[in-house]
Amino acid sequence: MESFDSIYQRACDRHGGKSLLDKYLPRVRSARALSQSKDDRWLAQMTRCVFQAGFVWRVVDNKWDDFEDVFFGFPPQKIVMLSPDQIDRFAQNPRIIRNRQKVLGVQANAQFILDITHEHGSFGKFISRWPTQDLIELFALLKKRGSRLGGMTGQRLLRNMGKDTFIVTADVVRCLQHGGLDIADNPTSKRDMQKIQDTFNHWHEESTIGFSHMSRICALSL
Repeated sequence: MESFDSIYQRACDRHGGKSLLDKYLPRVRSARALSQSKDDRWLAQMTRCVFQAGFVWRVVDNKWDDFEDVFFGFPPQKIVMLSPDQIDRFAQNPRIIRNRQKVLGVQANAQFILDITHEHGSFGKFISRWPTQDLIELFALLKKRGSRLGGMTGQRLLRNMGKDTFIVTADVVRCLQHGGLDIADNPTSKRDMQKIQDTFNHWHEESTIGFSHMSRICALSL
């Protein structure tokens, strides 16, 4: 497997050196800061990622203030209490994206957050304590217990909230394959995902660079 140093140097060469490359790297929050993130912000970001999936992100972004208003700022305790009639009205509200299944998903994810909070104190604490050496199990948990949080939607949620995580984008897959990893073009199997996790774990030990930054550098290297 190609060394991460080689990938890093290639990305620097393509983007004008280390200082310019650094500008492309995502923000990563400390475990302490992540543990203090509020449940309403997790539900808001879940909703944003779910509505952006398979849709034009710009449209969701332009409507986001209205999303915040329509969903009362996303307090999970309040969202789970919405009646079917209220859900129907939300799903028909032109201020947001009118997709009833995704609106139903907001309520389902509110319950998911409350369940995790009951088990672990808060959703932020739960995520902050999850080891980066086993991110694929966290991805699987988001898919299983959340609504519409499988694949890159759940991964983007974690990245956007500041969790140190890789995202399995097409560019990252190309980088891994170019480096010698035998995985599918759309690696969704547990076997392929474990290979990806193992590779990032090895690179992290080799370079001490965080998973979010390694992932982004991979995408920028080809």
